[in-house]
Amino acid sequence: MVLVVLGIIVLIAGGVVSKVAKPTAVYGRFVKIAGLALVILGLGVACIVQIEPGEVGVQKLFGKVSNETLESGLNVINPLVDVVPFNIKTQNYTMSGVHDEGDRSGDDAIRVLSADGLEVVIDLTVLYKVIPAEAPRILREIGPDYINTIVRPICRTKIRDNAVYYDAVALYSTKRDEFQTRIFKTIEHDFQKRGLVLEQLLVRNITLPKSVKQTIESKINAEQEAQKMTFVLQKERQEAERKRVEAQGIADYQKILSTGLSDKQLQYEMIKAIATSPNAKLIIMDSKKSAPIIVDGK
Repeated sequence: MVLVVLGIIVLIAGGVVSKVAKPTAVYGRFVKIAGLALVILGLGVACIVQIEPGEVGVQKLFGKVSNETLESGLNVINPLVDVVPFNIKTQNYTMSGVHDEGDRSGDDAIRVLSADGLEVVIDLTVLYKVIPAEAPRILREIGPDYINTIVRPICRTKIRDNAVYYDAVALYSTKRDEFQTRIFKTIEHDFQKRGLVLEQLLVRNITLPKSVKQTIESKINAEQEAQKMTFVLQKERQEAERKRVEAQGIADYQKILSTGLSDKQLQYEMIKAIATSPNAKLIIMDSKKSAPIIVDGK
């Protein structure tokens, strides 16, 4: 529209030049032609609008919003229409307690009260997108800043409303998935009523009060010490059992030796020891049993 306005100004200037003295009046015609060309070019440009991939265009004429959306690519429109682009790709909104990690600087985490009255800090990321056909209604009823008008307040409110059904420790451990599923369903329902699709809801972090964390850590340490002591006791019992079996085996061996060996067998063992020992020179057997004297011949 800038070219149209500029062309009109040039046309007016050409008409003024045509009415002045003859030496300059001849140029008024060329000025008018240039002005008319600018008007035509401006109207041509204003009638064509390009919509980027992943967007739809919503047409607005003098405050009235059209229900028809413009698809991505080049579109021919009324030159007086104002086109508002809407992002229909997957978007994310993060509320985090870490500085500059979320969509807002500073601490933007959600602080909730659990069923046992403790304050729990929750970091959350929401994945959502605009329903293309609902873009005109969103512009008409909510406006282009639907993130701060709908996404942020609904998520924070629904999380606080549902956290009161869970104890702090349960939110942190056993009930975390259940809590995430519950708030997903409630937020999804509210988003659909307003033309948005909730794709995924990610509970990134749940921070408990320091006193509760210390209690949990103490409990975990105590359980680990108890498991360690159980292992030590089991090991000692196994070692005691091993020693008992070993002692019983020695006792059984000694009993066999004392009751089962004959004199001839003992003599045989002695002769075998002489034959295999490099240091033995002389062995005198028991003479009471008429045993011979054996002398090593080496």
